[in-house]
Amino acid sequence: MFGPRVALASLSGEADADWARAVADHVGCAFLGAVALDAPTRAAARAMTDRERSEFLPADPVAFVDAQLTDLADAPLRGAFNVRSTTLGPIEDAAAVCRDHDAVLELNAHCRQDEMCAAGAGETLLWNPERLAAQVRTAADVGADVSVKVRAEVPGVDLPALARRIEVAGADAVHVDAMDSESVVADVADATDLFVVANNGVRGRETAREYFAYGADAVSVGRPSDDPDVLAAVRGAAEAWFRREVTG
Repeated sequence: MFGPRVALASLSGEADADWARAVADHVGCAFLGAVALDAPTRAAARAMTDRERSEFLPADPVAFVDAQLTDLADAPLRGAFNVRSTTLGPIEDAAAVCRDHDAVLELNAHCRQDEMCAAGAGETLLWNPERLAAQVRTAADVGADVSVKVRAEVPGVDLPALARRIEVAGADAVHVDAMDSESVVADVADATDLFVVANNGVRGRETAREYFAYGADAVSVGRPSDDPDVLAAVRGAAEAWFRREVTG
């Protein structure tokens, strides 16, 4: 899906094309966003900014996705965009933009902010696999590569079963925020043939190697994503790990 097998994880209101370009030589993919696509999620995002959370709130979110991916067109990495929506039409539109840029559309089933959950987006999709699968099918039917960002340690959610469900719906990747349950990455990797991106606490070689040992196909870096030293160390671990797999 991308190489080197290190990604930048989306940071709400911060992860834009300029952010990705600044460290593009160290990673294989950058998940921009998140961006709210439809009226309910945009209202939630506005409410979140009222309590000083950073959010992207462009006048036209799909045009914003297009413009940001255009800005990354000549960067040495694969673009991706994390999106939040309660309706399917805007997902279809954003997926078409991502397809045309050879970028990944990432569906957000991860955000746990109260406003976004009250709107029926983000983490609530983990408890509504039919709705999440419908979002995946919508994007996949357009021809985009589809990732789903999920979170571990959500009560009542069986992540391996959910991963199988989204794989059947047409997803290509699952981006797992492992929280404090790193071994869940192994459970998800064993359950599906999805490309598994592991996230949370990736700070250097050791944390990256731990996730690769659990079966992750790639890792993503969140808060230290603007630190070239961290990214270089993680990239070194990824390249060494997968070189070893190839050579036996």
